[in-house]
Amino acid sequence: MTNPPVKNQTIILPIEGMSCNACATRIEKVLNRLPDVQAHVNFASEKAQIELKSTESTLDDVIHHIEKAGFKVPPQHLELSIEGMSCAACAARIEKVLNKQNHVEAVVNFSNETAHVDYVTGLITPEQIIQKIEKAGFKAIQKQELNSKDLQQHKQQQWKQQQHMLIIAIIFTLPLMVEMMGMMFGMHELIPRWIQWLLATPVQFWCGWQFYRNAYLSLRGGSANMDVLVVLGTTSAYLFSSVVVLFGLDQHVYFEASAAIITLVLLGKLLEARAKAKTGAAIESLLNLQPQIAHREIEGEISDIAVNELHSGDIFIVRPGESIPVDGIILEGTSEIDEAMLTGESMPVIKHPQDQVFAATINYHGVLRVKATGVGNDTVLAKIIGMVEQAQGSKAAIQKLADQIASIFVPVVIIISLLTLLLTWWLSQSFTSSLISAVAVLVIACPCALGLATPTAIMVGTGRGAQSGILFRNAQALEHAQKISVMVMDKTGTLTEGKPAVAHSKIEAGISVSHFWSAIKTLERDSEHPIARALVQHTETMQTDQLELQDFKVLSGHGIQARINGDLALLGSPRFLSEHDITLDHTLVEELEHQGNTVIALSIAGQLQGYIGLQDQLRADASSTIYALQQRGIEIVILTGDSPRVAKVIAKQLNIEKFVAGVLPQNKAAEVAKLKQQGHWVAMVGDGINDAPALATADISFAIGAGSDIAIDSADIVLMQSQLTGLINAIDLSKATLSKVKQNLFFAFIYNSLGIPLAALGLLNPVVAGAAMALSSVSVLTNSLLLRRWKPLKFNSTQEIK
Repeated sequence: MTNPPVKNQTIILPIEGMSCNACATRIEKVLNRLPDVQAHVNFASEKAQIELKSTESTLDDVIHHIEKAGFKVPPQHLELSIEGMSCAACAARIEKVLNKQNHVEAVVNFSNETAHVDYVTGLITPEQIIQKIEKAGFKAIQKQELNSKDLQQHKQQQWKQQQHMLIIAIIFTLPLMVEMMGMMFGMHELIPRWIQWLLATPVQFWCGWQFYRNAYLSLRGGSANMDVLVVLGTTSAYLFSSVVVLFGLDQHVYFEASAAIITLVLLGKLLEARAKAKTGAAIESLLNLQPQIAHREIEGEISDIAVNELHSGDIFIVRPGESIPVDGIILEGTSEIDEAMLTGESMPVIKHPQDQVFAATINYHGVLRVKATGVGNDTVLAKIIGMVEQAQGSKAAIQKLADQIASIFVPVVIIISLLTLLLTWWLSQSFTSSLISAVAVLVIACPCALGLATPTAIMVGTGRGAQSGILFRNAQALEHAQKISVMVMDKTGTLTEGKPAVAHSKIEAGISVSHFWSAIKTLERDSEHPIARALVQHTETMQTDQLELQDFKVLSGHGIQARINGDLALLGSPRFLSEHDITLDHTLVEELEHQGNTVIALSIAGQLQGYIGLQDQLRADASSTIYALQQRGIEIVILTGDSPRVAKVIAKQLNIEKFVAGVLPQNKAAEVAKLKQQGHWVAMVGDGINDAPALATADISFAIGAGSDIAIDSADIVLMQSQLTGLINAIDLSKATLSKVKQNLFFAFIYNSLGIPLAALGLLNPVVAGAAMALSSVSVLTNSLLLRRWKPLKFNSTQEIK
């Protein structure tokens, strides 16, 4: 949407991507070239104050030129809880209203009654967004303003109100059903008409008032929803019967039909609300995991405080049997920790001092003294909840068809109902039977099942995944995982344990063993790379000297260059040293690599010092997982920076035919792109850090065994367990979820495809149509809830997947 021109308007926009004050100056220069625009950009606050002095330039022009200059106006994210939606058409209307606003992107989820809105600060405020929703006839509350307990109480209150309304409707409708049963046996007016009118009126206008209100708001907003169909159908039957009673006409009355339809719809909405609550049970269970009280220690004194009062750096105590309140590092104590809520793994993990622990995990035995490192929204639990909510609020591609149909569904049904009335009246010459057929058409047609088909399955699937240690970033990730045809795997840390150890060493003649390993330790002591840790660990039992280190430089994918005691030192792959004219024993290098060693060499002052061979053990479940993936028709490709000979050894052990070796980290993305160009649906599996470009290039990406922020931020699917079997589980869960989506859509389409023609032909009583409509949504929800029975495969000690 193009922003309308405004005059003398001042807007403050956030700007992302500035690295220095020169960036701010450049943005100012670009914007001030626009006609009648005065811009002041503050590098410190990363904001721009824009004054539009005339209608000649628009805010769209301003944002376009900021982005053209290489910067970004970042959107803000708003989570809203929505009340008053009765079907998918309501969600579509809210989306339409919000997406009309300038630089606003909204996704409304009917199944969990939420809206996810991205907007640009300065162009619109959260309050204005809420006003737009309320003007459309709904109620919106920012999720931050409601904690989980308040939200649960609010929903329980609404549930009770709906229950009371249903009970009242049943009490007034049951006598009318006696009249209906009598008609089936040829007995009419067992209950006098005026009493039927007295019974039906409170059901129609008191119990059914919510339908009238929602229908009015829907039509006022320029669209039609399920409530419009209910109101048109029941009001037609009620008014016709009222006219018959008022004028004493010789016609049947249909008060039982109008009252029964409203009662059945109320029952259906109540059952639907209950089932929808179950689809979000995974989020509810995660929210309930974190304890409310923490034992904070200050100068040896321990006091109980609310968890939200803990700050990063605080010291707290965790006693046996208690849940850990926030993320932290153990300072004192050893214990077994149940991390099932993170990884889905039931076996406890032994934790020692300096190990990391996470919020909501359970301490089994020892007393732990912990330093808080992540609190509030910075805990892994909070990130998991946010990721699951994001996935449940997003839309799968398969939902687009359902959304398009739902947007035109109600107007089409009204036209069909009107045509049914006119045609059957013309053919049968009976207005009464024609009206009943038209009412049945209105009542049987409901877009609810269509709107619930996809999001409810996605919600249950992502929630079940989170409980099993599988985090899907969005609905697209869940939908696309089952389409993988090629899976690219990094070697180190993915197929292997990522904990290499020194297996061989060969020091050149005349080189001191002590000096060789002292140089290695000096070069690698500050690195966190797995190979560096292995080398330093190997030197711990040796007598080494502290050498002077200068001009240290890491050359990614090659090795290390530095000066030791003033001499140039090179440590890295044989190829790296060869490029610097260091003469190597290639026969020895080949022999070590044929044994599966990753070989590195050291030179100082242009003289070769020696070789080191490191071996990394394959993951225990690597072989069985690769076999299971291949059985599912997925081709496996190893992508590694190691030498071809080492890669070949690993590939042979795992029965993998294709591998690409000697690939630098920055070139891995190009290799993934090549596979995509060949028409494959490519998945990339890595550690979420060095493989970030390749992960981003792949159609879908996995990070394994990741509790780190960067892994959660980089991959489409995060497997919290450090097991490859999570790949199979993610793919199987994706297939199971998509199967449920397709089943739900089939049920929804078949229901309407059969129901509407039967109603139009007069073969469906309106009461039966009302019952069918009420049960259609419940059946779709129930089918989605069957996904909760899905169980992940387990890996046992015999290296078999069960």
